[in-house]
Amino acid sequence: MNEEIAAGQAGLKQQLGSLLRATLRSHAGKAILWLAAGIFTVIIATAYGQIRLNQWNKPFYDALSRRDLGDFLLQLGVFFVIAGVLLVFNVGQRWLVETLKMRLRDGLVRDLIERWMQPRRAFWLAHAGAIGVNPDQRMHEDARKLCDLTADLGTGLLQASVLFITFAGVLWGLSSDFSVRVGDVDYAVPGFMLWAAIGYAALGSMMSYWVGASLVDRNADRYAREADLRFALVRINEHLDGISLAGGEADEKRRVDLRFSNVLAATARLIAGLTNLTWVTAGFGWTTTVAPILVAVPLYFGGKISFGGLMMAAAAFTQAQGSLRWFVDNFSVLADWRATLLRVASFRTALTSGDVEQRFGGQIQYVEAPSGQFEIDGLQVASISGRDQLNPAAVQVKQGERVLILGAPGAEKTLLFRALAGLWPWGSGRVARPAGQNVFYLPRGTPYLPRGTLREALAYPAKVEEFQQARYALALQRLGLGHLEGVLDEVQRWESELSFDEQLKLAFARILLQQPPWILIDGTLGTLEDEALEKVHDILENELAGAGVIHIGRAALLRGGVPPRVVHLEKVLS
Repeated sequence: MNEEIAAGQAGLKQQLGSLLRATLRSHAGKAILWLAAGIFTVIIATAYGQIRLNQWNKPFYDALSRRDLGDFLLQLGVFFVIAGVLLVFNVGQRWLVETLKMRLRDGLVRDLIERWMQPRRAFWLAHAGAIGVNPDQRMHEDARKLCDLTADLGTGLLQASVLFITFAGVLWGLSSDFSVRVGDVDYAVPGFMLWAAIGYAALGSMMSYWVGASLVDRNADRYAREADLRFALVRINEHLDGISLAGGEADEKRRVDLRFSNVLAATARLIAGLTNLTWVTAGFGWTTTVAPILVAVPLYFGGKISFGGLMMAAAAFTQAQGSLRWFVDNFSVLADWRATLLRVASFRTALTSGDVEQRFGGQIQYVEAPSGQFEIDGLQVASISGRDQLNPAAVQVKQGERVLILGAPGAEKTLLFRALAGLWPWGSGRVARPAGQNVFYLPRGTPYLPRGTLREALAYPAKVEEFQQARYALALQRLGLGHLEGVLDEVQRWESELSFDEQLKLAFARILLQQPPWILIDGTLGTLEDEALEKVHDILENELAGAGVIHIGRAALLRGGVPPRVVHLEKVLS
């Protein structure tokens, strides 16, 4: 996590610019620009209204000091008109800002998801270290928070800047002829109230930065620990059966307690930092109650302004220094925004780099073979336990052939499957996959069933309308799943509704439905029951006779039909 923070800080401007460009290039870009223009217009109009409200202070308080009831009532009516217009502007600004947050999130999250779902990118990122941990939180919670904070802080900074420019002129005009008498000499200090506001705000900003600089790292560390806790809880929920059967509740509780303790420790560090910062922000907040009067009093006692002018000057000073104190008031929020920006920006950088981390010192070469051929030449698959290679080293598979790869004890069969599929590029040698032909990859374990209808699960990743109803029915019947034909269009959590054996049969029903020209299987045939295995062999010998099949695992493919060609996976002797 510290490396991620350091990398993010080194390129903060570049990463912020990259996120903004990506968001503006999205389909929401035009809406974002229109909303930003609307916010700018409303802020300018609001600043003008506040100037009129500030000018209203002088006649209103002068009427009070004269005890002039008629003028008092008139100025009270003027106030309600100005306040009513400002209220409309405030409501409009709130709608614009909240809509901007939604559109920013729309553009950013869709960009992140699009890049995350590039072929094999999510898998590579998951094996890229800390940056690939909890991508769901970075795209969901972190992206939402970044968009909300960016809209709020950006609007606040723009409003503070416009108000300062507006009221700086008022302060300069009120104190343009101010002078300080030292002994018998008068020293002119033009714009005294403006310089006082700037100095007051600058002092608070420097103190806030000095006290709260560590909040960025503390916020980033807290988010990382929260993500670890969430991941642990989700993982337990996904594996409740295995944990319960093994009696592992106590061990899982210990692991969750450890991660929760890390969250509390990170939160405690953040609380300490926020507490220290509060000494500065709250201290300046209380001082601001009297500071405007103290600054304007020399003008009042010098007879240069009336009581109404004093109140007008104090209000203008409050507005100007309040705008300058934006950094002080928002420092903790800025630290939170910066930490969130680093998490999202570094994640997007990892998604857009396109580079595969050199984990084991080399990469497998992936090329296209002529249609109808799958070629493997000199392939060595690298892993933490060493390297595995095929014997013979050069394997050429023709469409319609069956090849069985038997692994020696300790050989990484699943990594070989991933290497042939392009998911595990670490190693050496060459894999040439058939040009223009689809390869159906069936991994080890429980098949993936997307959320939705059973028909969608069978057609995945194709569209359901690509296959006729009769094809769906036949695929289910051939695998002994005819009882599911009536629920093809029901939306269920099918991974929970179907048994493990039914899910395996459904995977082969998907193959039968789609009839790919190539099938690569990681040991799944060896897990089928005898009856189901017989059905699969019959399908391979009939409907899928023209498909090339490579099976990695036990000798289940040897049963029935033409014996496959056998290739061995062996450890490379050092």
